[in-house]
Amino acid sequence: MQRYGMTVPLDGVPLLEQEDWIKELADLGYTDFWSAESGGADGFTPLILAAGWAPQARLGTAIIPAYTRGPGTLASCVSSFAEAAPGRAVIGIGSSSNVIVERWNSTPFEKPYQRVRDTVRFLKAALTGEKVTEEYETFSVQGFRLGRVPAVQPKIMIAALRQGMLRLAGRESDGAILNWLSAEDVKTVAPYVHEGGPDKELVARLFVIPSENKDLVQTVARRAIATYLNVPVYAAFHDWLGRGELLDPMWKAWKAGDRKAATELIPDHLVDELIIHGSPGACREHVERYIENGLHTPALALLPSDADPRKATRELAPRRS
Repeated sequence: MQRYGMTVPLDGVPLLEQEDWIKELADLGYTDFWSAESGGADGFTPLILAAGWAPQARLGTAIIPAYTRGPGTLASCVSSFAEAAPGRAVIGIGSSSNVIVERWNSTPFEKPYQRVRDTVRFLKAALTGEKVTEEYETFSVQGFRLGRVPAVQPKIMIAALRQGMLRLAGRESDGAILNWLSAEDVKTVAPYVHEGGPDKELVARLFVIPSENKDLVQTVARRAIATYLNVPVYAAFHDWLGRGELLDPMWKAWKAGDRKAATELIPDHLVDELIIHGSPGACREHVERYIENGLHTPALALLPSDADPRKATRELAPRRS
């Protein structure tokens, strides 16, 4: 079955008023709902609500940072999530970024590869109910035992960008969660994950501006690209993908404090590659290119536009055979 997801919560509507919308999306063929955790809603609450509203849907975090909860607290959150959606819960763990971890949460952003690896290993042990006493490289746990063990173990996936984390995702989890990449880039990252086995899943959040207003698309898309691709982890990712020379003028302008120039220096074709936009049909065709290149689960995320969000989610729904 081809999976097809939407990012929740949906903007502009209070959490408790999204029930009808979530139910409608599930009826329209959206198989998955994926959350994020970067300054808006937390990563668990929208999914817990959706678990009751759409009992047929799979639910995933994309992602929960490995740093911002202590190991025991994180295990409890994951266990409750898995209990609320037995057999349908996917916990995506990632390093997040220095902005979220250090600037917003006052936690040193150190050894991200090791922190994610250690967190995944701890969760795998803790979620079985065994008593965990372990000196991991990036934290230690002394005598933790989970009080509520989920009847069905959740899938665990790792947010990954470059080779090391991609390989880790394939080796020690059920697959990789990707972000800010083009359809063509899927061909670059997939082999590293599949070193761990051909059954490893690839999930990606895909940013969508459902509008044919070219000026609006360029304004919103350039602002989003500049904001994210100047974060060190994403800058390094795109440098690795071969876009270093292309993006260097934008990076230099941003570092110099000239935000306006930085956004103007983003090439038009990069907007077209990284941001899905246009008519509903054009957007669906763009999503299909990701799938053709090896993506298993697209998780659409609507960026601001002149389109009514609810109407847009209807029009972007997967085609029925």
